[in-house]
Amino acid sequence: MDLDKTLRDASIPSEQKRQDAETISKRESDFLRFLRTKETPQNFQTIKIIGKGAFGEVKLVQRKTDGKIYALKSLIKTEMFKKDQLAHVRAERDILADSKDNPWLVKLHASFQDTAYLYLLMEFLPGGDLMTMLIKYEIFSEDITRFYMAEVVMAIEAVHKLGFLHRDIKPDNILLDRGGHVKLTDFGLSTGGKKTHDNAYYQNLLKNSTSKDRNRNSGYFNDAINLTVSNRGQINTWRKSRRAMAYSTVGTPDYIAPEIFNGQGYTYLCDWWSVGAIMFECLVGWPPFCAEDTHDTYRKIVNWRECLYFPDELVLSRDSESLIRR
Repeated sequence: MDLDKTLRDASIPSEQKRQDAETISKRESDFLRFLRTKETPQNFQTIKIIGKGAFGEVKLVQRKTDGKIYALKSLIKTEMFKKDQLAHVRAERDILADSKDNPWLVKLHASFQDTAYLYLLMEFLPGGDLMTMLIKYEIFSEDITRFYMAEVVMAIEAVHKLGFLHRDIKPDNILLDRGGHVKLTDFGLSTGGKKTHDNAYYQNLLKNSTSKDRNRNSGYFNDAINLTVSNRGQINTWRKSRRAMAYSTVGTPDYIAPEIFNGQGYTYLCDWWSVGAIMFECLVGWPPFCAEDTHDTYRKIVNWRECLYFPDELVLSRDSESLIRR
């Protein structure tokens, strides 16, 4: 369809039409070759498990025939059916397939399945992820933060240009290649123009959190952890629990935009909200709405105007604070 439209457009020079035709033809050929790929789990030897999620796990694997290293994501079919996640998984597969040559997104080499699992064979990035770096270094300088945030912005823009919202931008999903450059991964909650998704996943989270503490008075935010530089012991306790939360199947809501919880509809802006939350953590040492209880985090995000707090002990440049607030 794209080729026909190009050829019919009289305003496009003949040479440009030829180049476009060659590009589209190569893309189609690559995609058909991608569809013909016949892989099975038996083709790979597991080196170690590098991640776990609600619907499966990610393994570091080596292909037996050529010794090449990959990340193999396996998703349990019954769990996806049970929790109505098929549309989300399809969105993840589509965006990875559509972005095969995109330098900002993790590359998908093949997808295949058996009776129990759906498999996504992806490139392995040896640089780890941004969460691991935050756990190790706790706070970045403004120069280092500027570098990572600039690359994250470019990566998110690449996702949006494909017509998708990521909806799960967080340090765990920002991977680093061998040269230390950013690539986005985990598009399991992404949505795009091919299918409309509702907010049921997030609505249930918020519903559960409000039912737990329904009898709290209007001052409940005072019960949540209030981190400052001076209470170092409390910060370290939070960091230990954060480390466990980062690699659990539950995850953390620290970076989710308030409009997603409110169910009022949302746009590409929800991904930019997450960038601000991550930038805050890079410079301050913890996410802006963190709490000892995730239910308190939900409420602090929804009431962010009253809960956004910059510690007085830390000195941030005017540009940094302004960008976070925007």
